[in-house]
Amino acid sequence: MKPFRVHSAGEWLRVWRPVARPRLRLLCLPHAGGTASFFRHWVEHVPADVELIAVQYPGRQDRLDEACIEHMDALADQVAEAVTGLLDRPVAVFGHSMGASVAYEVTVRLEGRHNVSPVQLFTSGRQAPHRQVTEDIAHLSDDELVDTIRGLGEVDRGILDNHDLREFILPPLRADYRLILGYRPEQPLQVAAPITAYVGLSDPGCPIEGARAWSELTTGGFNLRIFPGDHFFPVTAATEILRDLFRRVA
Repeated sequence: MKPFRVHSAGEWLRVWRPVARPRLRLLCLPHAGGTASFFRHWVEHVPADVELIAVQYPGRQDRLDEACIEHMDALADQVAEAVTGLLDRPVAVFGHSMGASVAYEVTVRLEGRHNVSPVQLFTSGRQAPHRQVTEDIAHLSDDELVDTIRGLGEVDRGILDNHDLREFILPPLRADYRLILGYRPEQPLQVAAPITAYVGLSDPGCPIEGARAWSELTTGGFNLRIFPGDHFFPVTAATEILRDLFRRVA
């Protein structure tokens, strides 16, 4: 099934199952090097009255001819602007890994510029920005970069081993890591939205205490949920994650 583009949002948003009058929209932001299709199979577990919308960053898949964005402010500004036409319904925001930082920055902008607070911000596989320490891996050789990504957990080895596909996968991955490396908010703002932090028990890139530090960035309440799995636990634990997510936004 091919996703629909949300035309009012330009090239940014993808939806696989449009809902005419949703009770909730779930905005999902993928990890570094990731695409909107990371959330494709989540649609199977989403209630019929909820519309799942995934963000497609430039420089990949059907936006391959566009330049990647390497600065957090520019990326978060454009995503926040893209979703303004969807704020007639309650919105929950979910981001995994780099996407968690983007989700937080988008939430800051929705609250500060549009006076709209998401019903919940879900951060997944990412330490709070004031605790995050990011290694500069964008300069690594292709093989070294692939080995580093493999070290985070179980990923699609067939894609990473395919040298023809690497020329499409690795440039946006490097750009995203440059974005992450340059993201250093010294005094991140608190948001009004409640935050739930998800983390994999065996995630080498996100210590549990780093995920717990998101509690310092909300005035709306905080929860921490630990799932079995490595950095890519949203793939292996998708059913459990969405069950918990929709229980919290019910």
